[in-house]
Amino acid sequence: MLKQRVLTALVLLPIVLLAIFSSRSWPFPLFTTFIVLVGSWEWSALMGWTRPLARLVYVLLTALAMLLILSLMRPWQQHLIYALALPGWLWALWRVLRYQGEDGVFLSASTTLLGWAVLLPAWLALNELKGLSAAWLLYVFALVWGADTGAYFVGRRFGRHKLAPAVSPGKSLEGALGGLVLTFLIAVAVAVSRHLAGLHLLAFLLLSMLTVCASILGDLFESLLKRQRGVKDSGRIFPGHGGALDRIDSLTSAAPIFMLGWILLGGF
Repeated sequence: MLKQRVLTALVLLPIVLLAIFSSRSWPFPLFTTFIVLVGSWEWSALMGWTRPLARLVYVLLTALAMLLILSLMRPWQQHLIYALALPGWLWALWRVLRYQGEDGVFLSASTTLLGWAVLLPAWLALNELKGLSAAWLLYVFALVWGADTGAYFVGRRFGRHKLAPAVSPGKSLEGALGGLVLTFLIAVAVAVSRHLAGLHLLAFLLLSMLTVCASILGDLFESLLKRQRGVKDSGRIFPGHGGALDRIDSLTSAAPIFMLGWILLGGF
């Protein structure tokens, strides 16, 4: 398993870096489109769909929605997608908080729609972040990775109280706080480098911490879905790493929240 993880990472890392830092405009949108379409295929499986044709139709409808967003919607209309995704994530938070291990929590129709509310804003936000600059895209990545890293090491050393035991028994409240502390330090370092001060500084730090909290929710919600289906990974496209949703679960919530805050606050 470790060998698979290392080999997969060695293949994926150059592809991701090339997509992010390419001087051409198309590699990163192509990469995110591929990942999100694979994620929609995996989402249909998590919903309990077993017929390949039905799952393919779901993927094609996702692709059609992407095309319509790009071709028919103006930028301000695209930005409304972030706000429209908020009710879905509030519903997800409510489910995570209430979940006690029972089966049959989700209705197929509602979670099918929720899949688009999760994946489409994330796809749009990641591409908009790249449009701002590779640095801002990497900043959101750093918040997500920092939250995971801090949670892992602090949770292993000090974890005593479960964060959401019925959803993800391995995660602790102490670990989540460790992730918040580490990402707060990252946010402070970036704020200092950009000479932010006063209310601008406060808004940036609050948005960054809200983004981190959203990333934790994204991770927990996908864990809930997988627990409902009785699977360890959302898919097998990345040997040793699971599926596309396993790789972007935190980003699906973090990226849209950060972009919505950026738009409302006028950028940094």
